[in-house]
Amino acid sequence: MFRVKKALNHNTVIAVGMEDNQEYLLLGKGVGFGKKVSQRMEAPEGCTVYSLQEKSDRGKASELVKSIDPVFLEIAGQVLRESERVFGRIDRSILFPMADHIAFAVKRIREGEQISNPLTSDIQALFHMEYKVAECLRPILRERLQMEIDEHEIGYVALHVHSAIEEEGVALSMQIARTVRECIEMVERETGQKIDVVSLSYNRLMNHIRYMVARAVRGEKLKLNMNDYMYTKFPDAFHLAAEVCSHLGQYLKQPLDEVEIGYLAMHIERVAAETGETAPL
Repeated sequence: MFRVKKALNHNTVIAVGMEDNQEYLLLGKGVGFGKKVSQRMEAPEGCTVYSLQEKSDRGKASELVKSIDPVFLEIAGQVLRESERVFGRIDRSILFPMADHIAFAVKRIREGEQISNPLTSDIQALFHMEYKVAECLRPILRERLQMEIDEHEIGYVALHVHSAIEEEGVALSMQIARTVRECIEMVERETGQKIDVVSLSYNRLMNHIRYMVARAVRGEKLKLNMNDYMYTKFPDAFHLAAEVCSHLGQYLKQPLDEVEIGYLAMHIERVAAETGETAPL
């Protein structure tokens, strides 16, 4: 049972839980229609309940909800429903920072500001399914706001979708994409060859860096040490891998396990070999 604190519009209500006296956002078709302050209500079928006690990089949910137009809460809720359909259970607390981001994206579009994200193609490859889900925003904005959104904005929303299904914040997901891009650029400089982003070796390297970061964040370690072999057999790939690991460790504010270097070197060597370069890195 809830007590209405404020009806934001026909589809969104801020209410207080009668059992715990905490604030919640109730989001669903018609949930706010005709509701009065202090009125008691049950969450109707099809309504989604969000705690306003959550915190994110963009601030407290209880503060964000005051500054976000309810229409963007509804739109973000639609994206999360699609995320849940594709991925199953998700962390719905991402609703508030996602809605905040979509609101700013719409503001940029209306003001004619075009953002350019050099990592968009990497996000599309690294978080492929998340990007596909985020693309549901195109018809939603077209229908509700008569507005078009480009692939760069979709890429940022995809990172929010990813943070709803993995224990990674948007900033960390962005850093993973950036690290993949920097690693690829390093290999390209060393080999003098452009790397095919649709190649199997690229895909393996990309996913290896992604899970390497996940292991570092969770404190997990690899069991097999390939460092001596890779250092002896492919010293250039090994040194490049050590540079990437050091760079990533600085961002994470914790050094990566040294064992990671050998495995990353193996993937770097595979990518370099697939470019057709016969000389070593």
